[in-house]
Amino acid sequence: QVQLVESGGGSVQAGGSLRLSCAVSGNTDSIKFMGWFRQAPGKEREGVSMMYSGSGVSFWAASVKGRFTGSRDVAKNTVYLQMNSLEPEDTATYYCAAAMTRGRPWDRPSSYDYWGQGTQVTVSS
Repeated sequence: QVQLVESGGGSVQAGGSLRLSCAVSGNTDSIKFMGWFRQAPGKEREGVSMMYSGSGVSFWAASVKGRFTGSRDVAKNTVYLQMNSLEPEDTATYYCAAAMTRGRPWDRPSSYDYWGQGTQVTVSS
C-alpha cells in the first residue's frame, strides 16, 4: 500500500507561481514512477508530468513544458511540482499518483495504482 497526500494548491493571478507537494508513505520502495495529473471541470484527467523513482528522469506534457518543473526530496519521501507562469488554463484539481509497474504509458491514469486526494489550483486572469 502507498499513501499520497498533496498540498500547496491555492489561488493566484496569471503569471504567478505555486509549488505543490506530494508526501509519499507506505511501500515506497516498490514505486516505479510518480506522476502528476490535473483535471478541470468537465474535462478528462490530463497527465502533466512523470518522474522515474530510480533515475529521476522526468517527462512533461507539452502544455506545461518550460513552465513547470519537478523535484524530489528522497529523505522526506516528497515530490514537488513547481508551477511558474501560470495561466487560467492551468486551473484544475492536481493529483499525484504512484505506479507500481514499469512499462505503462505515463500519461494514462490507468497506469497508476495509487492516487492522492487532489489539491485545487485556481488561476485568475
